[in-house]
Amino acid sequence: MEPVRRRLIAALGLVALPGAALAQRASRRVAWFAVGDPETELPYLNALQAGLRVAGWDEGRNLEIARFRSLRAPEDFEPVVRAIQEARPEVVVAQEYAALAMQQYAPAIPTVFGFSGDPVEAKLVKSLARPQTNFSGVSYLASELVVKRIEFLKEALPGTRRIGILARPQHPGEPEERKASENAAARLGLEVLYFPIYDPKEIEKAFAGMREAKCDAVVVFPDFIMYRNREHISQLASIARLPAVSGWSSFADSGLLFNYGPNLREIYRALATYVDRVLRGAKVGDLPVDRPRSVELVVNLRTARALGVTVAPTVMLRADRVIE
Repeated sequence: MEPVRRRLIAALGLVALPGAALAQRASRRVAWFAVGDPETELPYLNALQAGLRVAGWDEGRNLEIARFRSLRAPEDFEPVVRAIQEARPEVVVAQEYAALAMQQYAPAIPTVFGFSGDPVEAKLVKSLARPQTNFSGVSYLASELVVKRIEFLKEALPGTRRIGILARPQHPGEPEERKASENAAARLGLEVLYFPIYDPKEIEKAFAGMREAKCDAVVVFPDFIMYRNREHISQLASIARLPAVSGWSSFADSGLLFNYGPNLREIYRALATYVDRVLRGAKVGDLPVDRPRSVELVVNLRTARALGVTVAPTVMLRADRVIE
C-alpha cells in the first residue's frame, strides 16, 4: 500500500487489511461507522457482531465488516464518509451522530442507526412507523425512561427538593425530554431549574449556577457531546457536592451517582436484525424505527460514599449493577 494511502487510513481511523485478506473478501459487506474513542465503541461492535452471528452472518465467512471511525467529530465527518463510499458497503451501521454525517454526505447509502435523539426532528426519517428514507434503527429517546429517571432520583434521595437539568437545546428531541422531566418533577413536588449549554465550555458555568441556586441534584440529558464530556461533568458534580444522574451506564461508570436508561449493548445487538433484513433484500426505509426494549439501573456506591449520601434501599434492590 502506497505511503499516502496508509496515512489517509491512519488519519480516518480505518482498519487496514493485509493484501491476503483483501484478496479473500467475504461476499457481503457492511460498514461500521463509530464516533470517538475506539475502546468505548468495542462493546457495541461486539454486540452487533453477536447479533449478526445469530442471524447467520459470520465475519470472515460470509460477511465483511469494514470499520470506520471519526476521531474529531464533526470536523472529519466528510472525509470519513467519502472513505465509506469508496468501500461500497451494502449497509452502514452508524453510531450516534455518525448517522447525521451519513445523512449530510451520503444519504443514498442504506444506514442503520443507534441514535440518542429524535430521528424525526433530526430529519433522519419521516416518521418512526414509516421512515421512507434510507435510514432506520433504534432511537434511545423515550419519554417513559425520562419520567422514570426523575422518579428514581426522588426515590433514591427522598430529601431532594430542587433539581438542575443540564442539557443541550440543539440536541434533537431535547424539548420532549425537558417537558417530560418537568412534568414528572411537578407530580413529585420538585422544582426544576434549566441550565442549557450550547458549547462544552459552558458546562463549568452551568455547575456554578446550580451551586448558586442551591440545587439538591442534577439530571444530565445524555447525548454524544455530554458523553464526550462525562468525566469533566462527573468532576464538577463532585466538586459541587451534587448527586448527578443520567441515562447511559457509561455516565455512572465515569462517576455520576446513577443512571437509568436503555441498555445500549442490547440496542446494538438488535441493530443486527435491521442489517440482516437489508442484506436479505428489505428496504431500510420500510423498517420502522424501534424504541429501547431493555433498560438498566446502575448505581455508583463509590460516588455515594464520596458525596456522603445514602441511596434508598428500595433503589439498591432494583439496581441491575452496583459499582462498589
